[in-house]
Amino acid sequence: MGTLYLVATPIGNLEDMTFRAIRVLQEADVVYAEDTRHTLKLWAHFDIRTHLESLHEHNEKQRIEKIISELESGRNVALVSDAGTPAISDPGYPLVHACREKGITVIPIPGACAAVAALSASGLPTDRFTFLGFPPEQQGRRQEWLSEAAGLTSTLIVYLSPHKAAAQLGEIAEIWGARKTVLCRELTKIYEEFVQSDLLELSKQLSASEPRGELTLIVAGASEEAVSIDVIAEKAAELVAEGLSVRDVSERLRLQYNLKRKEAYNLALAAASSAEESE
Repeated sequence: MGTLYLVATPIGNLEDMTFRAIRVLQEADVVYAEDTRHTLKLWAHFDIRTHLESLHEHNEKQRIEKIISELESGRNVALVSDAGTPAISDPGYPLVHACREKGITVIPIPGACAAVAALSASGLPTDRFTFLGFPPEQQGRRQEWLSEAAGLTSTLIVYLSPHKAAAQLGEIAEIWGARKTVLCRELTKIYEEFVQSDLLELSKQLSASEPRGELTLIVAGASEEAVSIDVIAEKAAELVAEGLSVRDVSERLRLQYNLKRKEAYNLALAAASSAEESE
C-alpha cells in the first residue's frame, strides 16, 4: 500500500520551501498538482523531475478512483496546490477523505499557509480563531454565511480575491460592523503589506482603489464587552432606515451584539415604531 503525501508549497517566496518537501516530491512516484503549468516553475527551480498530473476542482472527483488505485498498488503519491497547503481552500479534501475511508496512510508535509502566516503577524488575538476561507459566490448564501459568523468571538480569517474584495468587504462591514481589522496583501512577496484599520474604513479604502494580489483578512471577533443600549438602538434605527424588516433587523442585532432573541426583537420593533411615528 502506498502513501499519500500532502505537500505544502510556498505562497510567494520560494525560500519557504522545506528540505523535506523537496525530498518527498523528488521521491514520489507521481505528483498531482492543481495547475501543472504553475508547478513546473517549482520543478525547474528545485530540479524536481517527478511525473506531474493535474488535480483541480473540476476533475477531482473523477481522479479519486484512479489515485486510490495507484496507492493500493503500492505507488507513493504527492499532492500540491498552486500555493500553500493542499485541502485548505484548495483541492484535496475529497481525496484525503477517500484515503482515510480506505485505510490508506496520509502524511502532511507542513509548510506555508496564508491564514496562519497572516494571523501570526496581525496583532489580533491568536488563542482562538476561526478560518472561514473564501466567501460564497452566491450573494444570498454569502449573506447567510456572514450572519452565521457575526456572533463568533474568536478572531476571524477570510480569504478575498482582489477583484471582488471591495464589494464583499462592504457586505462584511455592513453585517459585522466596525471591528479592528488587518488586511494582509502579497504575503511573503516583495510588496507584502499589512493594513491595520477597521472594517468600515477599510471598505471605503478598497472602494477607492482596487487592491492587487491575493488578500487575507484578519478580523476581531464579536465583542464580549457590554455595548450600551443607546448604541444598539442607534444601529437598529439605521437598519430600519435602510428598509430592513423588523425580523431582519432583530437578527442582525442578535448576531452583532450577542443579544437574546427577545431583547433583539424588542429593540428592532421599537426602532420600527419610532420610524413610523416620525413619518
